[in-house]
Amino acid sequence: MKLSRFLLGLAAGAIALTGIAAQTPISGGVLKFAVSAEPPNYDCHAQTSFAFIHPVRPHYNTLLKFDTAKYPAIKGDLAESWNVAKDGLTYTFKLRKGVKFHDGSTFSSQDIKATYDRLRAPPAGVRSVRQASYADVASIETPDPLTVVFKLKKQNASMLTNFASPWDCVYSAAKLKQDPKFPERNIMGTGPFTFVQHVAGSQWTGRKFEGYFEKGKPYLNGYVAIFISGAPMVNALAAGEVLAEFRGQSPADRDRLVKTLGGKAVVQETPWVCSLVVTFNTKKKPFDDQRVRKALSLAIDRWAGAEALQKIALVRDVGGILRPGYDLAASEKELVQLPGFSKDINASRAEARKLLQAAGVPNLSFTFTNRNVAMPYVPVGVFLIDQWRQIGVNVKHEQLETRLYLAAQQRDNPTFDAALDFNCDFMDEPNLQLQKYLSHDRSAINYAQQTDRVLDDLFDKQSGELDKKKRYAILREFEKRALEQAYTVPTIWWHRIIVHDKRLKGWNITPSHYVGQDLADVWLDQ
Repeated sequence: MKLSRFLLGLAAGAIALTGIAAQTPISGGVLKFAVSAEPPNYDCHAQTSFAFIHPVRPHYNTLLKFDTAKYPAIKGDLAESWNVAKDGLTYTFKLRKGVKFHDGSTFSSQDIKATYDRLRAPPAGVRSVRQASYADVASIETPDPLTVVFKLKKQNASMLTNFASPWDCVYSAAKLKQDPKFPERNIMGTGPFTFVQHVAGSQWTGRKFEGYFEKGKPYLNGYVAIFISGAPMVNALAAGEVLAEFRGQSPADRDRLVKTLGGKAVVQETPWVCSLVVTFNTKKKPFDDQRVRKALSLAIDRWAGAEALQKIALVRDVGGILRPGYDLAASEKELVQLPGFSKDINASRAEARKLLQAAGVPNLSFTFTNRNVAMPYVPVGVFLIDQWRQIGVNVKHEQLETRLYLAAQQRDNPTFDAALDFNCDFMDEPNLQLQKYLSHDRSAINYAQQTDRVLDDLFDKQSGELDKKKRYAILREFEKRALEQAYTVPTIWWHRIIVHDKRLKGWNITPSHYVGQDLADVWLDQ
């Protein structure tokens, strides 16, 4: 079989053509796929990692979801239809009839209200990383069991897409009333698959929900997510022991798998709404000094790094706080004027040394906390450490498994010096990507711990600005300040490559490794 790969834009991604006409889905079979890390807990609202979304998402539905065949088009999930008022302040959703939770209880508008109340105003001890996304919601009303109305304080340019977030798993209002922390330890949704078991360090298993509201779906009898990474994961793909890994493979692994699998391989590629960012702990000296943070950003040759790293890792493009190529992102002409993005690396490093000298730390040493995930954390971490050595900085590379890595940054009083963090989301949207840069008291995903009301104000201005040109101008102000202050700085944006067995059908790549993972439309051609 001849494989063809097309790099397309964000709207459609890139899909390998196999020469096979559209087929009628076949029911049956158990899909085995690999996940290269393990979920830290079971609560959708508290998580940001693919390690969670890939094994857990099939158990849940959301209000809306993305149509992966027409990405970024949105379609209903638990919502059957919706209406947005002309003033942009009222969103009314009509919900599906006959939806059941896995315990047999009936789904209603009360479950939507309880879920979004938890997301926007989590009770004590509950973590919501999407709280900022729903800060503009003034109230949620439930006039009847199949209608829910969101009323906003002000217009929000991204509100509709927020409702399609794969992280906004809908929970049972009754379970949340009994225990707001119920989802941290239990799996119980309305999704296409019920929870069977989680064997720590081994696998996660789901079984077809016979009471699923979409007639005939899911097609699969079940799935098994096997926790395996690195070379063993690639070997498992090559041997057909697993049919897919839905996050992404390196160019070298792609080429090896295509060579090994031959006509059994399908390759899908796309730009990726995901970047690795360096986060500095601003509560810890000397990273409370803007000069130190800026110096370390200036030392990074992102342009040469992208050229070299794309040959061995799943990174490719140089960009600022928004994905390069996105229509609200800075152009290359604008980007090279910003700190850390000049193509004159010698001049940038000379300035970096002067800043470290002025800050009183010319011989700076620190520990760099990283995730022990091979692609692309480890190679990018090694690259960054080498870049900092070019200005006389000595760095120890600390690589932690996912649970410990996330805990090191997310706890109330983090002790890390600097960390390689990720800024990934389910689509291009400033209201999502910019949350990493908001003040700590406004964003649960800001691990730098800073308070910067200038950035907060600029964020609010762009969020409510519906005129695209005006929003673009505000975003450039935001980006300039964010990179000058350097609390958190982007490195290189990712490029997604998926190689899967041709027996896997109904799965479409998107520019987000969070989208399209409910497995409702996936089937096996056995």
